[in-house]
Amino acid sequence: MTILNTEGTKPIYIQIAEWIENEIINGHFQSDDKVYSQYQLADMYTINPATAAKGLSLLVDEQILYKKRGLGMFVTANAKEIILNKRKNQTLKRLVQEVVLEAKRLQLSETELIEMIKAEQSGEGQL
Repeated sequence: MTILNTEGTKPIYIQIAEWIENEIINGHFQSDDKVYSQYQLADMYTINPATAAKGLSLLVDEQILYKKRGLGMFVTANAKEIILNKRKNQTLKRLVQEVVLEAKRLQLSETELIEMIKAEQSGEGQL
């Protein structure tokens, strides 16, 4: 289980939401599976249940989870697709922008940058 970073700048509720997203991506939660309750999460991570609830609500707002009144939170049918698209269009895009900007600062050619990416993908990179 992932340990939350209480010293970092990322809010705990976002870390909770990202952890559940990772569990979905990794196949630990499938479509229509029940996820941990706010109280289970609070107990697992020794956090306030309201903080855990905020992380779960974030996932409901993004249509990754849905509520069944009186039963808890469940994974939506297209949750994995939503998460992958979100991360591709937000996280990965931002990282690529940062890499391209740094490559320009270092006066790296497009060809050199592409070769570095290909080497990393094939496992031959030296990073």
